[in-house]
Amino acid sequence: MTAEPATTQPTAAAKAAAGGGSALRGRARRRAAMAPGQRPAPVANAVIMVVLVVATLLTLFPFVLALLAAFTPRQQFVREGLTLPLPPSLENFAALGETRVDFTQAFWVTVAVVVVVAAGQLLFSVTAAYAFARMRFPGRELWFWVVLATLMVPQAVTVIPLYVLFAQIGLPGTFLGLVLPYLLGSPYAVFLLREQFRQIPEELIDAMRMDGGGTLRILFGLVVPLSRPTLVTLLLITVVTHWNNFMWPLMIGRNRIHVLTTAAASLNERFANTTTLVMAAAVAAMLPLIVLFAIFQRQIVRSIRITGFR
Repeated sequence: MTAEPATTQPTAAAKAAAGGGSALRGRARRRAAMAPGQRPAPVANAVIMVVLVVATLLTLFPFVLALLAAFTPRQQFVREGLTLPLPPSLENFAALGETRVDFTQAFWVTVAVVVVVAAGQLLFSVTAAYAFARMRFPGRELWFWVVLATLMVPQAVTVIPLYVLFAQIGLPGTFLGLVLPYLLGSPYAVFLLREQFRQIPEELIDAMRMDGGGTLRILFGLVVPLSRPTLVTLLLITVVTHWNNFMWPLMIGRNRIHVLTTAAASLNERFANTTTLVMAAAVAAMLPLIVLFAIFQRQIVRSIRITGFR
């Protein structure tokens, strides 16, 4: 009897090699099928990279100058100008505690303002956005566009009438005067949350309503948890905006209540050669924001991917 030739089965490695080869050939065919104008140009990529690097350096340049000045002793700065602080000194940070402005109190006032404003804006913006996104009432679209149109009004237009109104009711120099104009929501937050809430499937809301859920339960038990990345981004925007707020605290504070921005600005008025002192105050004010972004960077990226926020 003649033995029939044994049939060989392809091994897993051979299959993987064949699959990898077919993938490479597929990519090569797709690249060859691309029109010449659609192929990535190395020169264009290099130009884009150079532009991005230059933009990054220009953005970081003021922060580098602030760090150098903050850690340079005042006498060295007066004698040599802005140079590398060798060795770096904490003299300017220690001197902040010796000024007439209490920076510790200004720090805690700023924290309190940010916490109260952020809580108020998120609460009222969430409820208003849900009403505009999911509830039915006469004039819903009209009122939404009225709220959105307030974004077109510059702050400089409203700050004087607002100050006159607050002066008549005795709010200048008070904590309530600092937070009240920003407490009842933000038009930008209402707009962004409304778009986010409209993306939630109607079937989920209907199912929760059939289970006996009321409006508040649906909002805070379903809609808000599903919108957490967007809410985190709005929280960060609110914190940064009001941590750096300067015009309104300067007007309403009347040198009786300070936040960090007005406390740092007051150094220029009361002391000579205060560049290093002001830069130390600026660096101290930036550190909490840097820590905040480092903690929530994943949520920011996820929110950008989900909502298309820019």
